[in-house]
Amino acid sequence: MPRLLRALVLILSCVWLTPITEQYTSSQTQVLQQLRKQLEFPTQLAPWNNTENICYLPSTPVLTVTCEGNSVTELKIVGDKLVKHDNFNGYSIWGKTLSPAFSADSFFTTLSRLPSLKVVILVSLGIWGPLPDKIHRLSQLEVLDLSSNFFYGTIPPKISSMTMLQTLTLDGNFFNETVPDWFDLLSNLTNLSLQHNGLKGPLPLSIGRVHSLTGISLSYNSISGELPNLSGLVSLEVLDIGDNELDSELPHMPKRLVTMLLGKNKLSGEIPGQFGELSQLQHLDLSYNLLQGTPPTSVFALPNISYVNLASNKLTGSLPVSLTCSSQLGFVDISANMLVGRLPSCLSSNSNNRVVKLDGNCLTVDSLHQHEASYCQTHSKRKFSKLKSLVLLVAVIGGVTVIVLLLLFFLRYCRRKEGTVSEQGLLPKPALDNSASGLSSELLTNARFVSQAMKLGAQVLPTYRAFSLEDLKEATKNFESSSYIGEGTAGKLYKGRLENGTFVAIRCLVLSRKHSIRNLKLRLDLLSKLRHPHLVCLLGHCIDGGADDCSVDRVFLVYEYVQNGNFRSHLSERSMEKVLKWQERLGVLIGIAKAVHFLHTGVIPGFYNNQLKSHNILLDEYLVAKVSDYGLSIITEEIHKNEARADGQRAIQSISKASEGLCLEDDVYSFGLILLEALIGLRRSEKGGAFLPYEMAMSFSSQEEQKRIIDPIVIGTSSQESLSNVVSLTSKCLSLESSLRPSIEDVLWNLQYAAQVQATADRDQRSDVGSQT
Repeated sequence: MPRLLRALVLILSCVWLTPITEQYTSSQTQVLQQLRKQLEFPTQLAPWNNTENICYLPSTPVLTVTCEGNSVTELKIVGDKLVKHDNFNGYSIWGKTLSPAFSADSFFTTLSRLPSLKVVILVSLGIWGPLPDKIHRLSQLEVLDLSSNFFYGTIPPKISSMTMLQTLTLDGNFFNETVPDWFDLLSNLTNLSLQHNGLKGPLPLSIGRVHSLTGISLSYNSISGELPNLSGLVSLEVLDIGDNELDSELPHMPKRLVTMLLGKNKLSGEIPGQFGELSQLQHLDLSYNLLQGTPPTSVFALPNISYVNLASNKLTGSLPVSLTCSSQLGFVDISANMLVGRLPSCLSSNSNNRVVKLDGNCLTVDSLHQHEASYCQTHSKRKFSKLKSLVLLVAVIGGVTVIVLLLLFFLRYCRRKEGTVSEQGLLPKPALDNSASGLSSELLTNARFVSQAMKLGAQVLPTYRAFSLEDLKEATKNFESSSYIGEGTAGKLYKGRLENGTFVAIRCLVLSRKHSIRNLKLRLDLLSKLRHPHLVCLLGHCIDGGADDCSVDRVFLVYEYVQNGNFRSHLSERSMEKVLKWQERLGVLIGIAKAVHFLHTGVIPGFYNNQLKSHNILLDEYLVAKVSDYGLSIITEEIHKNEARADGQRAIQSISKASEGLCLEDDVYSFGLILLEALIGLRRSEKGGAFLPYEMAMSFSSQEEQKRIIDPIVIGTSSQESLSNVVSLTSKCLSLESSLRPSIEDVLWNLQYAAQVQATADRDQRSDVGSQT
């Protein structure tokens, strides 16, 4: 009888609970559909059409919904409404933000009906308005990423009650109040990123009490005042507060720090000797500050240090000739200081392929870019004289102040024989000039730092893996002709589809020099570490060979598939709706420059001669540039010179013919050719006739010549100052003497400057049109 009763209860429970479970799942789906409606039906949410249970849909790079049981625990949506930081005034902008009817308050009210959410990633969706306090209702959140939207105002204080939060990322918005003083209430917070906002005021001391932090990224704001002591953050690995207005001395830093980026502030005083004890430090950027004294020599000998940038400070003195440099050190910039004496042997330009920049000092080296020793001595004496004058002035003012106070005290004593002076007047501290610093500097990461930084983000690149030949045959249907894309300088290229549905591009390299499998794997391992947003991601490889001791002559490289064509095909576009405007071309060029800068200085050893050509620059659906066929020289060692034969992949014949015999192995020169194509389009190649690229670039001297040669689309969508800057840069990159060409850092800086000038001109033009209407 008891058994029968238990069985009856079990049956009834199943009958009752099944419709309740289905009803709960249905309600969660209804909430997601309501969110889709409030986001105004973005294309990324098209898979939600006619779907009863969204939890069963496969994840994609732009859309993920994860459920545990019947509850939604993760919601990731990556849209295509990229933020333009030049024209947002708190109101809806057509084509960039959601419509004026959108309400952030209503949206987050709906979102809070998914109380089990642990991960919320809503990026580039055009969400605009103040971030509502009710975000705190999502009390189970561990990851919150609202990057690249149009939030403004204050970061809600009630976020401090979300004690489960581990990652808070609000990059690329318009928050314009002070940095919150409640981060220490988030006891589980590991990664804090508030880059590219308008935050102002000082850094609160409480940030030094968030002991769980491993990464702090606050660059590109207007944060001023003192940099607090962060030595208590024992887990901190990444500190990025560059491009702000910090004006204090440098404090001691946590000993586990891997990356310290404090460039382009107003930091003063000497570099602490304690920096020479940071044994985990790999990347140090203190450039464009007001630092003085002689840098600690122990910094250059740190066991893991690979990048040191101390440029554009007021450093003085001399570095010891016996200075020891770490074997990992690959890039040093001490330019634009007042250093004197001989250059240490470990910083000589031919030492271990180390890149060293030292122009603008008074060093005893064979260089045309050094000042006379008297220059640095004069400036040093002048500085000392100014210091003495300042001390004297302070003493005089202090003496006068004391006399005035005594006189006032005596007068008041005479008038009031009884009573005492109860208050003392204090002179206010003079306000410091916190003018904005220069243009934004870029994060120069190396392969080891990339792996550290990626641990902090919510979005991780695909894991590198080894494929079997059978995997690739299945992906390409045995390399049938329909999967063949074309053949370029680096071998045949195929399009494939992996088992999980991911499309890939497969490059078959026929090696002109045989390698052992062991040797080849070492080279591939180095290539696999090259991960950057503007590089086509290498997903894996397949070695077509036998045992480990056999030599091979063929290898397959598996890349992510970028489906929106290459830069060259976009430059040949004739449709006015699809043709690239000047601002878009600048965005592509800046992306290429960032990738090349990373290849040159971000990894040890650097990758040069990267076969830069416009048909090797791929564009994704957001027109983000990705460089392909990079670094292959370490595998092929002899790149075939046959031009690409795929449709739409022809090179500018007139440029390539006229350039024979010049030093084309220089990436900067190759970049100059891409700059030239971006300026003139493809009209010159269509007209035919050989010409020297340098001579063509020099023919841009007058506006009349520019209008005759440059692409009319460029002329019609660019400002004269922005265009002239790029024209001048192009002629320098195409200089026949490699020593006269700019560095890739200079190229990137000039392109960013041209883009900023163009953005300002566009904004002014829109303002003029608006005022006329």
